[in-house]
Amino acid sequence: MKHLLTLKELNKNELLALIQKGLDIKLNPEKYYDASKRKGLLMLFQKTSTRTNLSFQSGINQMGGYAVVMDWESSNFHLSPIRYEVRYASRNCDLLMARLKKHEDIIQLAEYSQVPVINGCCEKYHPCQALADLMTIYEISGTFSGVTITYVGIHNNVANSLIIGCMTLGIKLLLVTPIVNEASWDDDLMKEARLSGYIENKEVLVEALASSDYVYTDTWIDMEHFHAPDYAEEKKNRIQTMLPYQLNKMNLQGCSPYIMHDMPIHPGFEIEEELIESPGSVIYQQAENRMHIQKALMLHLLESTSK
Repeated sequence: MKHLLTLKELNKNELLALIQKGLDIKLNPEKYYDASKRKGLLMLFQKTSTRTNLSFQSGINQMGGYAVVMDWESSNFHLSPIRYEVRYASRNCDLLMARLKKHEDIIQLAEYSQVPVINGCCEKYHPCQALADLMTIYEISGTFSGVTITYVGIHNNVANSLIIGCMTLGIKLLLVTPIVNEASWDDDLMKEARLSGYIENKEVLVEALASSDYVYTDTWIDMEHFHAPDYAEEKKNRIQTMLPYQLNKMNLQGCSPYIMHDMPIHPGFEIEEELIESPGSVIYQQAENRMHIQKALMLHLLESTSK
């Protein structure tokens, strides 16, 4: 049985085929109106969500299926060992998407589930976001050959899955990441990244931007900490450290890469408000593509269970 937990589960041909399927679904949605007819998606949320919640629900519904949304803390998942709860829960659905705080809990879900499990985000990886990012780049450029991306911000879960996708597809990725989320760090992944020839760390943002087709930024503070009083000092330190790396017109210095952000956006922090709505921004296109590529992903995983 196939799962999607990090993005490492897909080889180059599978990943490219998934992206192309997502584009076909976007262009020809009517072809897929019954593609997941009467198939059920269980959605488990321990972390808040706008895009993951809306895109998965809309996606499965538009293909003739249905979604059941369950809050982790309001269910018995937070009371009983995961292996027991998921053995029961997975008998009531065809797919399971979970947006949780700990990757180890995602792994447990996949180990004991009777249906494919999708990681909708955890502290280490965000594979669904990376799929949408890569689909957006392919949709705009028509190829991955010769494409260079700069990721500027905190080294986090989004960066990890983007690294995996770029290594798999052979995309040059420049990392400008002065701060690392300790909970997100994957030492084995970064050793592989350094050896791949596709991933490179840069200290000076403008040097990276000068050779980049896309620049991608993300929040400096994880959503669960953004308004937390006990995180105020760390938040202040991060803002002071990261402000010189804000995505703004001054730091672009005449460069004109496409601008990406996985949302939610905090204008005035990681990105200047003017750039969000600028002609080079593909942020909303990137966000919309979450639904299309996740439709392709769900179909891919459903097909794997029927073989």
